[in-house]
Amino acid sequence: MASWLERYFKVREAGSDVRTEILAGITTFMTMAYIIFVNPSIMEKAGMPFGAVMTATCVASAFATLLMAFLANYPIALSVGMGLNAFFAFGVVLGMGISWQTALAAIFTEGVIFILLTLTRIREGVVNAIPTSLKIGISTGIGLFITFIGLQSAGIIVNNDAVLVGMGNLKSSTSLLAILGFFIMVILEARRVRGAILWGILIITAISIPLGVTAMPKGLISMPPSLAPIFAQLDFSSFMNPNFWIVVFTFFFVDFFDTVGTLVGVTNRAGMLDSEGKLPRAKEALLADAIGTSAGAILGTSTVTSYVESASGVEQGGRTGLTALTTAVLFLLALFFSPLVAVVPACATAPALVMVGIFMTMSLKQFDFSEWTDLVPACIAIFTMPFSYSIAAGIEFGVISFVIIKYMTGKKHQVSPMMIFLFVVFLLKEIFF
Repeated sequence: MASWLERYFKVREAGSDVRTEILAGITTFMTMAYIIFVNPSIMEKAGMPFGAVMTATCVASAFATLLMAFLANYPIALSVGMGLNAFFAFGVVLGMGISWQTALAAIFTEGVIFILLTLTRIREGVVNAIPTSLKIGISTGIGLFITFIGLQSAGIIVNNDAVLVGMGNLKSSTSLLAILGFFIMVILEARRVRGAILWGILIITAISIPLGVTAMPKGLISMPPSLAPIFAQLDFSSFMNPNFWIVVFTFFFVDFFDTVGTLVGVTNRAGMLDSEGKLPRAKEALLADAIGTSAGAILGTSTVTSYVESASGVEQGGRTGLTALTTAVLFLLALFFSPLVAVVPACATAPALVMVGIFMTMSLKQFDFSEWTDLVPACIAIFTMPFSYSIAAGIEFGVISFVIIKYMTGKKHQVSPMMIFLFVVFLLKEIFF
């Protein structure tokens, strides 16, 4: 079996081995398993049953990640997008008064549009048209974004109404455990222990149990709740309503550029871009994401997208679809072992995200700091992502500034037609939406 997996996913050719790929897949799953419970709790606010959404989340994640594994052979996992699910519940259903059935129809429509754009290679063209300097900026920006999420999850960075953010209570058990977990991971990584991030997560989880931060479940196995209440409940009766298409466009825009940013950032960090800075098999990767979005809507959950937490598996050596396959299998197992998955506390996964953020900032070593017209747009993308809490916004302002600066400094020959097209799209989006 191991030899077949090695041959099918070309593991050796990618400079990895089966054991490393599996450990990387487990690490990716551990850092994103929170979505199994967080997504249903958000979608429940829209009137959807918690149990059914939890099942849909696991199945949709596994299905889309399997597509990524077998179509693109990339170590990237997919699941329900955080932020997009909040927009679904609070912005569309509660804010606009649209039923969750209609909102699911909008997401399905968005997915179909994505599939068509991917088959016509328009999405692939966007990925490959982004200049290398911006790709490095996007990768680094995602690193800072992930770090910010990790620090929030650890309770180290908290809301402060006076200055937006501030320091949390570093004496709390969760913050102390997160800090301990971070140093465990750093030490293990420095000593070149394989699976350092995964070991750190497991150690902190074990310590958290006797301290009462988390608790062992009474039972380890449970049957997954039925999908019946939400499966294929799409309502297209508002298809001709302008509000329906506003929802479609919003999901489309954010998902499009979040996915582009994640693919570019993670694959750049993994050294998967070719000599021209282009992403091989971009079409297949984007198709997995697009099909996953439509399938997720049918199953009964909001937009499925590529996950930045995939970088945690990449940092543990994951280089092929075998990493993604491992993560997908664990999502399916989680359907039956959800009580055990719930044991892993946020303070155990938070330091993993900070570690990943540190790794991703290493992309800056590839940067030519002497070229001002490349440096400034890249820095704008880097700063915008964590401060706006949006990968899409980082790409948007990075592209706009790149085009303006290149044209104003007499270097318009370095701007591709696709970048000009994106520039116009982003300007129209800011003016009219």
